[in-house]
Amino acid sequence: MSDQLTITLAQLNQSVGDLGANAKAMLETRAKAQGSDLVVFPEMQLVGYPPEDLVQKPALIERAAGELERLAQATGDGGPAMLVGSVFVRDGALHNGVALCDGGKVTAVRFKHELPNYGTFDEKRYFLPGPLPEPVMFRGAMLGLPICEDIWHPEVCRHLAEMGAEIFISPNGSPYEIDKDELRIDGVAKRRAIDTGVPLIYVNRVGGQDEVVFDGASFVVGSEGALWAQLPDWEEAVVPTLWTRTGSGAGTRWRCQPAEVHELAAHPEDIYCAMTLAVRDYVNRNGFPGVVLGLSGGIDSAICAAIAADALGPERVWCVMLPSRFTSQASLDDATECARMIGCRYDTIPIQPAVAGFDAMLAENFADKAVDITEENLQSRIRGVTLMALSNKFGPMLLTTGNKSEMSVGYATIYGDMAGGYNPLKDAYKQTVFAISRWRNMHRPKIGLGPDGPVMPDGIITKPPSAELRPDQKDSDSLPPYEILDAILLGLVENEKSVDQLSGEGFDRETVKRIERLLHLAEYKRRQAPPGVKLGMRNFGRDRRYPITHGFRTG
Repeated sequence: MSDQLTITLAQLNQSVGDLGANAKAMLETRAKAQGSDLVVFPEMQLVGYPPEDLVQKPALIERAAGELERLAQATGDGGPAMLVGSVFVRDGALHNGVALCDGGKVTAVRFKHELPNYGTFDEKRYFLPGPLPEPVMFRGAMLGLPICEDIWHPEVCRHLAEMGAEIFISPNGSPYEIDKDELRIDGVAKRRAIDTGVPLIYVNRVGGQDEVVFDGASFVVGSEGALWAQLPDWEEAVVPTLWTRTGSGAGTRWRCQPAEVHELAAHPEDIYCAMTLAVRDYVNRNGFPGVVLGLSGGIDSAICAAIAADALGPERVWCVMLPSRFTSQASLDDATECARMIGCRYDTIPIQPAVAGFDAMLAENFADKAVDITEENLQSRIRGVTLMALSNKFGPMLLTTGNKSEMSVGYATIYGDMAGGYNPLKDAYKQTVFAISRWRNMHRPKIGLGPDGPVMPDGIITKPPSAELRPDQKDSDSLPPYEILDAILLGLVENEKSVDQLSGEGFDRETVKRIERLLHLAEYKRRQAPPGVKLGMRNFGRDRRYPITHGFRTG
């Protein structure tokens, strides 16, 4: 019986459904971890997470079983064992589980007991919960294998400890949310370790998958709650940890030799990294050569251009100014300078010829109608059509740039500025946009491929926001100041507060009623919006699923 174990934490990216590529990456990681006893991979690393309805395809289940067998056979060389997350069928039921591959075969399988069914998660749609798991004996150590959600409920870890578990190893597919690092470590992992007296290894994946992004940030905590190791966030990492047994019998304890504790990205760099990594993986995995976006001279498009450059490199970003007769010279100058600072391609395509054509085409039908928002929306839709034409002709994905404040109240044009393939700002309120813009002008993100210096003129950040669809237009003509609007929306969207509650907190009642009405009326627009990265606890899409047609109001 060995008194030492080397357990390697493999914090990897993934490709949902590309089982061959995921298996290849795991084997390559194992090859680099020679000398380790065990290599631990994140939850469902073989299939990718979240797989959604892919796991309802029998062909995927069959292929997963075949790839798992191939991984198991690879361990017959006497090298490291592997803990592999995948899907499993037992007695006709589908399970989310992990397999211990050692000595050329699968030596143990454990299923996830607690299945999350809230927010972004809908695992009960696909899987049946496994029984309370028993520990696995591995090279003289009793390993408890709680999977992701299992550690958020004390019952599983307590059961494993009572059954003799000496080390918890928890494979995770835990998406990023603002302030989640502290919750994972202090609110969950340390509590389980202290409660049971068992140290805990937490291995999380990194990378973007459609609307969710995983930040990695894997770690090890001791039985007394000390942080023994902290892997970096937002990048892959493969880190060996050395474990030593002390004591004997009932007094046996395993301790991890202290490893490097990386400092995690502070706010708002964490938000910026989430957007950057989400765009990078979405564009690359869907096979786009780059992105194109409309650069208006405003803050939303400027920060989206910077995010795209940090995600893909400036050479893969194409910014297009689409001026109308209402576009100010300041906006033209700011857009030109912004593109220069980022170092990306920049073109100007005036939309006035198309506007004139629509005016002439609709003149007879609109003859007895005053100019109104219809003509404003036509400009936006002309821009959307133009940008989509560039996307179709040359191949880059169209990136949309509307923020969550605008999307909440419908201050966006469907089939116009909402047209596109992905939106990094979809879950970012306007105040967040200001914060990350100021931050990026002073810092370069650690995963960024863009320039070291500022990415936009200061005037873009300080000038009053405007859609510039009519003379002297300002966002404040139609909306409350963003610091008020965002606070109201945080109450209505993130916290599901009523008009009465918010007015009781000091907000003007009529303003709150109006915002609530706009929020519900814009639901049909949001259903047709492109996907965008989830940042908070209630993003539009996976988290918040309201009916389009309903008559309920709280005020």
